[in-house]
Amino acid sequence: MSGKPGDQKRPVHLPVLLREVITQLDLSPGLIVVDGTVGAGGHSELILQKINTEGTLIGLDRDAMMLGFATQKLKPESLSAGRCYLRQSSYAELPAVLEELEISAVDRVLLDLGLSSDQLGDEERGFGFESAGELDLRFDTGSGVPAWQLLENLSESELCEILEVYGEERFSQRIASQIVKQRKSNPVRTAAGLIQAVQQAIPGKALAAARKNPATRVFQALRIAANQELEQLETMLESVLPQVLRPGGRAAIISFHSLEDRMVKQAFKNQKIWKNLTAKPIVATQAEQRVNPRCRTAKLRVAVKT
Repeated sequence: MSGKPGDQKRPVHLPVLLREVITQLDLSPGLIVVDGTVGAGGHSELILQKINTEGTLIGLDRDAMMLGFATQKLKPESLSAGRCYLRQSSYAELPAVLEELEISAVDRVLLDLGLSSDQLGDEERGFGFESAGELDLRFDTGSGVPAWQLLENLSESELCEILEVYGEERFSQRIASQIVKQRKSNPVRTAAGLIQAVQQAIPGKALAAARKNPATRVFQALRIAANQELEQLETMLESVLPQVLRPGGRAAIISFHSLEDRMVKQAFKNQKIWKNLTAKPIVATQAEQRVNPRCRTAKLRVAVKT
């Protein structure tokens, strides 16, 4: 896979809402902290400093490439000393990881549900609009079905539902119809092919008025479907967090679109075990948005287990 640590010049990835996350987690030496989406290790690097040598960090990611970057980022002595454990795993599978490590409960859990700059730059998986490889869109290419196969095998109604529900795409029917229509002559296999199909499906006026790539919501919907992202998040919110967090433990979750944010908001509001610390989500400052435009849609919600 392209994007292996050290084999190319990497885009600069900045951890989103870093200061706010560290403040809200209320870290201290000795805590057991889970970074359920460790990525390149940007948040975890500072978490390790705050919990000191007495604490333990468990970093999870479904993406093997990202775990490689995290291993480079986090100090080797932290990894070898047994105070930092990195595993290729979904955060929804956290209980199994804790059982392996013989840890009964944790003090803090962080999730950053966004894509990293490294993933967007990985040509082989099609996350970015300019990717030349197949439209894969999976975090873990060893499991599940790539997005191009979904486009090739799902019915028009199934595709329409994915685009409408996961992407909140108003032209879902038109786009699904176009993808199915061109399957025999020109099946969609790449990012460029998908963008072209979307452009052909969307009315000219809407296309001209678009302020961002017209395929943005379509990419989002297919990525969510390929990775079962909402199912994973639901499992985390409904089952895993209540199970693994100690009383007084904190969960901090950064979402990037309304579907995820709505799920987190409702869980923290409706489940009786939570004291919600963020009546309104924490968003990036104007200064951070200027430096890191990716953070503009980020919303951080935090709750304490009672």
